Amino acid sequence: MQRQGFSRTAVILHWLLAVSIFFLFISSWWMMGLPLPSPELQFRAFPFQLHKNIGITLVIIILMLLYVRLRHRPAPPDSSDMAPWMHWLAIAAHVAVYGLVLAVCITGYLSSAHTRWDTVFWWTIEFPRIAAPSEELNEFWGELHMWTAWALLGIIAVHVSGAIYHAFRNDGIVRRMMRW
Repeated sequence: MQRQGFSRTAVILHWLLAVSIFFLFISSWWMMGLPLPSPELQFRAFPFQLHKNIGITLVIIILMLLYVRLRHRPAPPDSSDMAPWMHWLAIAAHVAVYGLVLAVCITGYLSSAHTRWDTVFWWTIEFPRIAAPSEELNEFWGELHMWTAWALLGIIAVHVSGAIYHAFRNDGIVRRMMRW
């Protein structure tokens, strides 16, 4: 019997990625409202480090998801499920999501690399400094981080819209991602 959906690993990684991205968007709005650190106020370090930890973990998850997707290809959708142009649009949207997740994470790391704050992955592995602190470069990479995050939010909105469209059509496309 041919597998109808994606592998269990792909489904778990997909939803882990989705929940993590949602958390990062919500937490980033909250973090940016926090007062700047001072000798008396250092509480801002924890949420920023958590944000960086999840972002770095997303790079690992996206690489794992790409490996799983390339190694264990899902069964092709039934030709009655979706028009060829929809299939190619779905592929383009997924490539855009993966590329933008990586772009957001890389620009965030580069912004962070130009601050005086170290990156300690899950409070255990200290990343080596790749750059000297530079307010100009921190701002440059920070702006790029923000704009790639907005682009990611836009493409996620397209992705979710497509899922809702297929859910209402009840054409089996959504079930492929929900069943393992």
